[in-house]
Amino acid sequence: MDSQRNILLIALALVSFLLYQQWNVAKNPAPQAIEQAQSSSSLPAPSFADELDPAPAQQATAKAITVTTDVLTLSIDTVGGDVVQADLNQYTAELDSPELFELLKNEPGHQFIAQSGLVGPQGVDLSSTNRPHYTVSADSFTLAEGQDELRVPMTFSANGIEYTKTFILKRGSYAVDVEYDVVNNSGNNATVGMYAHLRQNVMDDGGSITMPTYRGGAYSTEDTKYKKYSFEDMQDRNLSINLTDGQGWAAMIQHYFASAWIPRDEPGTNLYTRVIGNLADIGVRMPNKTIANGETAEMTATLWVGPKLQGQMAEVAPHLDLVVDYGWLWFIAKPLHTLLSFIQSFVGNWGVAIICLTFIVRGAMYPLTKAQYTSMAKMRMLQPKLQAMRERIGDDRQRMSQEMMELYKKEKVNPLGGCLPLILQMPIFIALYWALMESVELRHSPFFGWIHDLSAQDPYYILPILMGASMFMIQKMSPTTVTDPMQQKIMTFMPVMFTFFFLFFPSGLVLYWLVSNIVTLIQQTLIYKSLEKKGLHTK
Repeated sequence: MDSQRNILLIALALVSFLLYQQWNVAKNPAPQAIEQAQSSSSLPAPSFADELDPAPAQQATAKAITVTTDVLTLSIDTVGGDVVQADLNQYTAELDSPELFELLKNEPGHQFIAQSGLVGPQGVDLSSTNRPHYTVSADSFTLAEGQDELRVPMTFSANGIEYTKTFILKRGSYAVDVEYDVVNNSGNNATVGMYAHLRQNVMDDGGSITMPTYRGGAYSTEDTKYKKYSFEDMQDRNLSINLTDGQGWAAMIQHYFASAWIPRDEPGTNLYTRVIGNLADIGVRMPNKTIANGETAEMTATLWVGPKLQGQMAEVAPHLDLVVDYGWLWFIAKPLHTLLSFIQSFVGNWGVAIICLTFIVRGAMYPLTKAQYTSMAKMRMLQPKLQAMRERIGDDRQRMSQEMMELYKKEKVNPLGGCLPLILQMPIFIALYWALMESVELRHSPFFGWIHDLSAQDPYYILPILMGASMFMIQKMSPTTVTDPMQQKIMTFMPVMFTFFFLFFPSGLVLYWLVSNIVTLIQQTLIYKSLEKKGLHTK
């Protein structure tokens, strides 16, 4: 198989892969999730979907307090203690924008908030419209210089029971602990249970054929490390899973960012979804606790609200880092991302790190590449003998096949020797595609010159044009045995098609492909010279 046919196969595989990914994002069927909901536990799984009254169309905010750390600015409603806004202080909304990226928001037409409360016989969240009005000591709280932890307590009392809801934030962390302390002086036993969910307007998954991003729900249980549960899935069926060991989480994810509720070691926690009108909830309902008179109980859940930083997320909860979805080639993509991050820590530029990674990957594949070109050269030398064989044997395909295999064996030629580098290159390319697309570290990261954001397409299309030109040069350097006029036209048109396709790719990925082509040209030149010295003709 010659290199131009390899290019054609790469193109077809790439287009097929992208079409499949877009179809998968759009459809995202959920039979496995439903099976999990039914079989996750032998215990019954009571759903929280109907425990609260239907939600109002829009969250009403009576008074909001502001909580600021080095990485987060939260707006917390004193009614219910919901997080109704979350700004990420180290991420801008758009490139060079003065506005911060707003992950949680409570705007007309787009509500995305983190709710939590207490239900049960003595719960204070009696309904979606009858929730506690907490008392807070100040309107704003700020993590001071040199301070590592900020605690924001909110209090409410009713019927001899004192409820304290405390938000605990730490320096450099996007994990917010929400802690309930319930002191029972009512004269009787009190029974309460904590719930926490993320509420968002039902919307399209989003994405495009070149960047099939996902927006929707996801969850983790002891049996299922990571599973998407889209808005469409939620509308089809409420999810209800008992976490027998209390380990798991419920999340809303989008490109580069995620929000998740994690219960803290509460066996029997119910993981649920519900849809009310155009609002979808996904969350956790922890089991009730009975508090004797004069006693105190504590319930805690953690809210992650921030970028998809794998290291930090893995420390917050098992498998939370899997929201960085590398697809089915995660076992290649994750090490590539780790290596890329390691290189960047030395070179200080993500674009330079991509270039270094390309040289490392292509360097590791050099023995296979050399075997490919050697096999191609030997196959070309056999072309006269193969042609004479065809003329001698005629249409007897079985005999032709037998004699061809004997000839290959005699000449020590592997007719599939040119395919192995292609077979290895495509999974690496696809894995790197996901590694670059899912890396929030590349968001708004500059390379040099006109490339100010490696996660966005080249604004002047210079990199795609250079990539197409390098592919054209590879074609010219690679002699072919293709004689069919139609195949020749396809080969000639291939660099143009690739150039057009890559116009819309993230510039970081185009940079990788361009550098990979340049490395190919260098390797091709060196290998051809070596083969010619051995008497193997490459032209």
